[in-house]
Amino acid sequence: MSDTTAATRPLPPGVQEAELDDALAAFAEAIGADKVATDAESLQDFQDPFQVPGDATNLPSAVVSPTSVEDVQAVVRIANQFRIPLWPISRGKNNGYGGAAPQVRGSVMLSFRNMNKVLEINEELGYAIVEPGVSWFDLHDAIEAGGHDLVASIVDIGWGGVVSNTLEHGLTYMPYSIDQAAHCGFEVVLPDGDLMRTGSGAMDDNPTWPLYKRGLGPTSTEMFMQSNFGIVTKMGYWLMPKPEVYMPLWLRLWDDAQMPAVVDALRELMLAGTIDMRPQLSNTLCIASMLTARSDWYDGEGPVPDAIIETIGKELGIGRWMMRFALYGDEAIVDHNFAKLKARFLQIPGVELWGEKHAADAWETLPNPHERVQIGVPSLDLYKMAGWSGGEEGGHVDFSPVIPLTSQHAKAAQDLLSSMCAEAGLDYLGGMLPINARATTFINVIPFDTKNPAQVDKAYSVAKRMVAEAGKRGYGEYRAHLSFMDLAADQFGFNDHALRRFNETIKDTLDPNGVIAPGKSGIWGTRMRHAGFPQS
Repeated sequence: MSDTTAATRPLPPGVQEAELDDALAAFAEAIGADKVATDAESLQDFQDPFQVPGDATNLPSAVVSPTSVEDVQAVVRIANQFRIPLWPISRGKNNGYGGAAPQVRGSVMLSFRNMNKVLEINEELGYAIVEPGVSWFDLHDAIEAGGHDLVASIVDIGWGGVVSNTLEHGLTYMPYSIDQAAHCGFEVVLPDGDLMRTGSGAMDDNPTWPLYKRGLGPTSTEMFMQSNFGIVTKMGYWLMPKPEVYMPLWLRLWDDAQMPAVVDALRELMLAGTIDMRPQLSNTLCIASMLTARSDWYDGEGPVPDAIIETIGKELGIGRWMMRFALYGDEAIVDHNFAKLKARFLQIPGVELWGEKHAADAWETLPNPHERVQIGVPSLDLYKMAGWSGGEEGGHVDFSPVIPLTSQHAKAAQDLLSSMCAEAGLDYLGGMLPINARATTFINVIPFDTKNPAQVDKAYSVAKRMVAEAGKRGYGEYRAHLSFMDLAADQFGFNDHALRRFNETIKDTLDPNGVIAPGKSGIWGTRMRHAGFPQS
């Protein structure tokens, strides 16, 4: 590997080099030597892409790339035999939260990039069944190739995984995105290599497995989201019938102080069902980072001055806050709801609102990638944000707590996060992605130049402080970076961390050897805790 830390081969905790070699040989014999790799080039992809070059410590010892469920089962059984920690990765594109790097140094990566089949698309009932390596591009292309009158709710950048984004409580934008409603039915390899299906899938040949989220008894599906209790190998994903009309909408604010009033109006309209999708409300620098580079505007030390932010807002026409959102449905309903939106939002002084209706023949070629995303057309056009500071060698670390969708909490979160960025000398790129009509993530993207170790250190340090400070106010993170998963989990401290104790009990019962994703979401299990984890 290129970094100096990797000069010594990473080994899993408590595993000798010879034992690791024996395990890798067993993996190769079980599933094929071509599916096991230890060379530097193969492992290069399984690092945090936003670490200081040459400074990565969360490094794997090998990568295993199964092509079938049986392969996964064999790998898990061998991992138990040799007590080798596995870190499952779907596409490895969770950048801003640690990328494809493992939590525990020396883990064997379980990469699903070669299990990337869309196994079924059912137009009558509106669902797909996908393997864990399926990207948003793959799903979109399968829908198009089949000529289906369906669209999938997707993320901003199309290279990510449908399953992995879902398992991370990731956010998409169309109506089924509300409360992550699109997934239905998991197939899971358990930590002992056994195979289980959740919900109705627990019954042989049950046709409602991808249709009905529950079954008989406790609903286990959610247990496998953001956890390390098993490995999802198939997932049902609901697809939306193509609406007659799609109307992407934009709302612009020129006064930062008006943002809380927009939040209150947004909540009212979402509660009423007028807005039935996930809006994205972003400040000037957050939007500017998707269009330009920081150096286009300012190359000084410290955060971009407010006068320059004002200039950016005017020259790019994005104001101090912009919200992208959409209406879907029959034209008469879209027109009716747009009138309701104007009546409510335009009560707020200085708010501007506009949009244009489009039929299905225009969706694929809309010039604005933001507008394509909201109707299920993936691209990589919005990845530019990562280069705001540092260009090709730029990066960011994200902190995104969940807050009530009210003006009071939106202002409190903004005041906290913006002031902490300013104190650290870093730009404040903020936004909100409502999870439902009552709660929202408050996105904070902290950018840095990976060539500037001091700046990277500042970014990670302030992100960790944010976790603790937001926790004091009752704001917990909706997904956590590898560097502070334990700290984020520590904020959920009700009744002497009853949730952590509950999760550890499940982990120890299902995975006594602690081989599946140790440390995921702060869940370690007894064996790893005895080995000194979590580490400070």
